[in-house]
Amino acid sequence: MHIPIFIYLGTCLLVAITGIDRKMGFYGYFFASLLLTPVIGGLLVLVSAPRKT
Repeated sequence: MHIPIFIYLGTCLLVAITGIDRKMGFYGYFFASLLLTPVIGGLLVLVSAPRKT
């Protein structure tokens, strides 16, 4: 019963890690993936612009 929860959190973490250098950063994409879905969070990462340094 706990395995689907760990899979969901793991995919949310993967989305957040890929979004580290993007506009919303790690925590923004992590919480977006938690609240929406990891698929929508991944789409947000794909369409967002890179962070300006």
